[in-house]
Amino acid sequence: MASPAPRKLHVLIADDQPLNLRLAVQVLRTLGHGGVAVKDGEQALNAWRQQTFDLLLLDVRMPQLDGLSTLRHIRAEERATGRHLPIVMVTGDDLPEAAQTYHSEGADAVLIKPLEAKQLETILRQIGLV
Repeated sequence: MASPAPRKLHVLIADDQPLNLRLAVQVLRTLGHGGVAVKDGEQALNAWRQQTFDLLLLDVRMPQLDGLSTLRHIRAEERATGRHLPIVMVTGDDLPEAAQTYHSEGADAVLIKPLEAKQLETILRQIGLV
């Protein structure tokens, strides 16, 4: 089991699969964090515009507004405000080309499913959140 976080992060999780959302919430709790879970990119954008988050775990494939489009919207709005939300793209696609695309669009990291506490903890360290 992972050690508790020194600072509790407020995380936005966007995934259209209820099982993946529950898993993400459970993993975050294991690491000592909490947040808000939404089921698509539109809801993620709305939540991001209304609240302050420390991190966004963003599934790539979702209905309505997919993860890559959501990433692009957030980064475009951030250019106008100077804000920066760390965004981790969550995907089952482990091809290097996919990760390169997400990074070139502004993702801070890419996490390959299934989501695991140790993997997420490593990413949080790499992007300087813990």
